[in-house]
Amino acid sequence: MPNPVEDFEITAASAEDIVTLGAWAHEEGWNPGLTDGGVFFPTDPGGFLIGRLGGAPVTSVSVVRYGPDHGFLGFYLTRPHLRGQGYGLRTWQAGTARLTGRNIGLDGVPAQQDNYRRSGFRTCWSNARYEGTPPPDIASPPGTSLVDARAVPFAQLAAYDRRFFPAPRDGFLAAWITAPGRTALAAVRDGELQGLGVVRDCRAASRIGPLYAASPQVAAALVSALAATLPEGTVAVDVPDVNPAAVRLAGELGLTPSFDTARMYTGPEPVIDRAGYYGITSLELG
Repeated sequence: MPNPVEDFEITAASAEDIVTLGAWAHEEGWNPGLTDGGVFFPTDPGGFLIGRLGGAPVTSVSVVRYGPDHGFLGFYLTRPHLRGQGYGLRTWQAGTARLTGRNIGLDGVPAQQDNYRRSGFRTCWSNARYEGTPPPDIASPPGTSLVDARAVPFAQLAAYDRRFFPAPRDGFLAAWITAPGRTALAAVRDGELQGLGVVRDCRAASRIGPLYAASPQVAAALVSALAATLPEGTVAVDVPDVNPAAVRLAGELGLTPSFDTARMYTGPEPVIDRAGYYGITSLELG
């Protein structure tokens, strides 16, 4: 009989494996976007690891590199019937080794946060997923227009995104706003960006992320306009509590909390524009 430990190997994931990871994430209640995999994989093709037992995928972790000194960890999963047997830990160790020397971020579910702390992560803020149907036809502030983000010069979008994320991620952002099954809107005033929001199709409520805005009024207009592009109008936003205005706005829009994570880092908490940060982009890649 084969030795289970010897029959376990960790390899880089294929593009087909990314579809499997999306299904696993759905089973965990994370509600990933239907076309997220097509964006995730090209961002760092070597950044997705699969553990196979007897050739069958049973564990996973994503360890995506951004820039020279940042990394983001996600998709840390073990099939339920094999948990507690060390396969997940071996996959975790292989993944974190790929990010050695980088400040690593992740969005951890409550059940795993103590384990992450033991691995050197510390909580920097919490995210609450708010879901519901926002009011329609919320107007933008005077002088501010909502336009298709794909019509905005990309360099301008990338520079704006950099205010809210600790490393350049131009390739990811370009794919994120143009992938199928999503709408990206930018708020513009006098040629300057005042906000950015992207909504994408999911198995359950459509997810909005990122959501950046110069004010609660801009954020509200973006959420309302993005929801209006959906057949049902039901959305979900992962709201960071480092921006109290974002938490208040979620309640004012009639959204209710349904799911919690914590943003954790191994190194210093990155300096970002907290006041304009209304919704994180994704749990898996930051």
